[in-house]
Amino acid sequence: MAVLDGSIANVALPTLSHELRVDAAASIWVVNAYQLAVAVLLLPFSSLGDVVGYRKVYASGIAIFTLGSLACALSPTLATLIAARVVQGVGGAAIMSIAPALSRSIFPAKQLGVAVGISALTVAASAAAGPTLGGAILAIAPWPWLFAINVPLGVFDTIFAARALPAGTPSGGRFDIASAFLSGPALACLVVALDGFARRLPAIAIVALVASSIAFGYAFVRRQRVLAHAMLPLDLFSRPRFSLAAATSLCSFVAQGIAFVALPFLLQGAYGYSAFASGLLFTPWPLAIAVVAPIAGRLADRLHPPVLSTIGLVTFACGLALFALLPARPAPLEIVCCGIVAGLGFGFFQAPNNRELMGAAPRNRSGGAAGVLATVRVTGQSLGAALVAIVLGTSAAANIDPKTTHALLEPVHVALRLACATAFVGTLVSATRLRHTIEV
Repeated sequence: MAVLDGSIANVALPTLSHELRVDAAASIWVVNAYQLAVAVLLLPFSSLGDVVGYRKVYASGIAIFTLGSLACALSPTLATLIAARVVQGVGGAAIMSIAPALSRSIFPAKQLGVAVGISALTVAASAAAGPTLGGAILAIAPWPWLFAINVPLGVFDTIFAARALPAGTPSGGRFDIASAFLSGPALACLVVALDGFARRLPAIAIVALVASSIAFGYAFVRRQRVLAHAMLPLDLFSRPRFSLAAATSLCSFVAQGIAFVALPFLLQGAYGYSAFASGLLFTPWPLAIAVVAPIAGRLADRLHPPVLSTIGLVTFACGLALFALLPARPAPLEIVCCGIVAGLGFGFFQAPNNRELMGAAPRNRSGGAAGVLATVRVTGQSLGAALVAIVLGTSAAANIDPKTTHALLEPVHVALRLACATAFVGTLVSATRLRHTIEV
């Protein structure tokens, strides 16, 4: 549910923009508010999990997420919906920051690739299935049901998680409150600055936000260097396997974040499909991931993960390129084929790359590595959504109803070309690992 809700509202953005009478760039904050709240809190919650135990943080996160979902369903305005999405994001951060560490504590070391494959399948398929499920819900119910559906599931999960998950042994370290307060503003100011650029805020305001982001980030990193139990495990980044896997993952999720926000506007605003039809056209993407991710996870236990993840990322970039090259009136089969290629590539990339990142960290540092993994993913998606807001906000199409016009075709194509370029940059970063693999 936590991953799904990062993208389930994407397909509803044109609907929300129309019904709440806001422009396209403003509606993107329904997605970005959730992603930003998650990104800001992933590291603090992963550190808290090491201190108090993974199960406590995970189960509490599910409860908070469920309350946030109820608040979203009852929101009458864009402002209240965004605030409720922040509450959802708090719970989502607690869930996602702990999940990889829980998987590593449940599975034996020799099956780490299998565990990561299952996790990658859940994460990637849920993120990609969001638009599909969202379109299906919008076909039979108003948009509040996108969030109300979580409530009964969340109540069940809260009870079930407390009983089924292993309690684990807390590390006994201390939770550093100062680090938590420094890490959040560093990312938040950066994303708000990007959004301010899209909304044409005064240059002085944007510069101030960027400067604040740099200042908070610098203070956060300096504090991590002197802590015995750092919230951000800087020492892990000295390991090339870990740092290159993290950098590759960041590029891939920026590209995915751009695509997931831009495609609903392409399918509905430019091509005129309904929310339900656009969800169906998106379905091959998660289906392809569901087929490939478990296979890639098993292969990662036997073959070199960097080779597998590089092949997958090349394929993913090609799928995005096909989306960016779609004509003004493509056949539905063309759209479906683009989704299949992108899904196969991303599914084949994520599991081996995640295995490489988690496997590069000592077992007793699983919580910190899991926090980095989740933070990189959600940060990438948040930056991707913010970049789409910039493209739409600086376009003349931003002030036109996205449900009734084809004016969004060119700016959305620009966004998709940006996603493709970012994925190819990630491919180059991933390819640098192959030299080390060949030498070994």
